Amino acid sequence: MDTENGANAAALVNNLLETTGLEELSFLQQIFLGNTVLEWLIAVVLLLVIASLLRLAEMVVVHRLKALSKRTKMNIDDVLVKFLQGISWYFYSAVSLFCAVQHLALPELASMVVKFIFLTAIAVELIKIAEKIVVKIISAQLKRSKSESQSLLTAAGLITRVVLWAVAILMILSNMGVNVTSLIASLGIGGLAVSLALQPVFQDMFSSFSIILDKPFEEGDFIEYGDFKGTVKKIGLKTTRLQALQGEEIVIPNTELTSGKIQNFKKLQRRRIVFGIGLTYDTPAEKLREIPQIIEDIITDLEDVTFDRAHFKEFADSSLNYEIVYFMEVAEFPVYMDRQETMNIRIHEEFQKRGLEMAFPSRTVYMANAS
Repeated sequence: MDTENGANAAALVNNLLETTGLEELSFLQQIFLGNTVLEWLIAVVLLLVIASLLRLAEMVVVHRLKALSKRTKMNIDDVLVKFLQGISWYFYSAVSLFCAVQHLALPELASMVVKFIFLTAIAVELIKIAEKIVVKIISAQLKRSKSESQSLLTAAGLITRVVLWAVAILMILSNMGVNVTSLIASLGIGGLAVSLALQPVFQDMFSSFSIILDKPFEEGDFIEYGDFKGTVKKIGLKTTRLQALQGEEIVIPNTELTSGKIQNFKKLQRRRIVFGIGLTYDTPAEKLREIPQIIEDIITDLEDVTFDRAHFKEFADSSLNYEIVYFMEVAEFPVYMDRQETMNIRIHEEFQKRGLEMAFPSRTVYMANAS
């Protein structure tokens, strides 16, 4: 069939040359590798023209996107500009070659090679843009969370690249006429074995992504997890490191942090404090009525403190107990302790002036006269 098409094309070219008086160019009708010399020349011209047009289109689109990116605050146009500028000559050559040989009668092997080159070029560029978008999104999340973990970006790029290449290879083989059903089944069995072996690693890895995206805590936050307390120094790919108050470093797997309960004191904006004092049972009732106002005056006079209430709460075993509630309007723990210390000293001083005696655990024993 290819020989017959070549002969028909040669006859057509011969008639055209005879009618135009260009018999000296009759070599163009010679058959070479199943196609006339003219058809090969046309393919070469198409290859150069298509490659030039693609390159020109890239320059025009990049120029307009650059102008647009200067007027917008979105990052997507910057990613597209970098992607278009990063397109390799291999892509333009592969696309141009595929389009240029469509009119040629190529052997089946050559046709498959051209198709494979074309599909591979498209897959490479799609993987590049997908990887850049994923890394850009994760990088933006890291900036919002004030984290600079390069390991997360590297892992995100690696995972994206592996997944996309696996999908791309299967699609390329499928378009090349290869039956990929058995290959997918084999990959599924192998992937299951690998995933079972590396399950703890994958769990910690995906937990790190969960921490970065959901942000239950960030680097610099003071958190409490179970019996551990400390400042988050680094959120890694597998573990999170805390700097304890005593100075030592605590390393906790990310899986535990995402499955357990965490108290984040950095998110604390207003601290509610409840404490109590006890007076002796011989305190007169009129003085008991004065104590809430005394406490309110002392607390109200302090900076960054809001008084809530003070009540005579209960008759305890050896004291008359008052419950006092106030709010710290700043989150820093040292500031809270400073205010509490000042408050305790002033309460003690005021009680001494008024002759009020603080209670302490005591017991009264009554002796019966046996006689």
